[in-house]
Amino acid sequence: MTWNLWWRFGPWAERQKAILAVLRELRPDVVGLQEVWAADGENLAEWLAGELGLHWAWAASPASERWQRRIGEPGTEVGNAVLSRWPVVETEVLRLPTPAELDDGRLALYTRLAAPAHDVPFFTVHLTSQLHLSAVRGEQVTALAEFVAAHRAGTGFPPVVTGDFNAWPDSDEIRRFCGLRTAPVVPGQVFFDAWEYADPAAPYATWDNANPYVPAGLGPSVRVDYVHVGAPAGPGGIGTVLAVRRAGAGPVNGVWPSDHAAVVADLAEGGPAGSLSGG
Repeated sequence: MTWNLWWRFGPWAERQKAILAVLRELRPDVVGLQEVWAADGENLAEWLAGELGLHWAWAASPASERWQRRIGEPGTEVGNAVLSRWPVVETEVLRLPTPAELDDGRLALYTRLAAPAHDVPFFTVHLTSQLHLSAVRGEQVTALAEFVAAHRAGTGFPPVVTGDFNAWPDSDEIRRFCGLRTAPVVPGQVFFDAWEYADPAAPYATWDNANPYVPAGLGPSVRVDYVHVGAPAGPGGIGTVLAVRRAGAGPVNGVWPSDHAAVVADLAEGGPAGSLSGG
């Protein structure tokens, strides 16, 4: 699962409860989170993990002050996180390349998860958001692909790369990262967009104008959040996408959890019935 949690914007305390309710109902095995806050000794990822009985990892932006000025909360950090049903045995952080005048500390977080059958190399990322900065996101996905290549070895499970890419599915940066419709960044390394396995009639927008937190005038409803899975699948089909859908795409007790909907994918774990829920 991947979900951008909209940091401490809007009615964040009420949204926090709604986020937990969605995750509690879904019971995902692995979640990549973006815009996760930490403040006054509390960390949203740690709290969610504690409530759900999951392991967790978190990486703070090195430029949180740029976010703090937007809400007037000095000292409140923002970052990426991973929640996992299995132990997190390795982590590393990549600061994504961004021009200095635009740099608000965007990151990719790598975790290696000790699942029962295979370690899972799992990543979550948050790319630059401005509409006109496709070229910057192109540089960021280049660095991300190289980062994935450096950490995918030692397991049969293909890498899983989640996140808010702030990019449309047919954009140059998504095509470049996946490497299926253009030359891949790393020779031989390609990814499937899990949504390609979705029911064509299923609601797809994760940045949805139906959401009251989405500002007017930023374009049509679109999918900008992704679960990417390395291709081809591993031995016995492990990592194959079995199903994919949106979640968190409506109010919970009258409160929308975030300005983004989540993407949830079920991936084959190995064997005839095994799967990772929300992988």
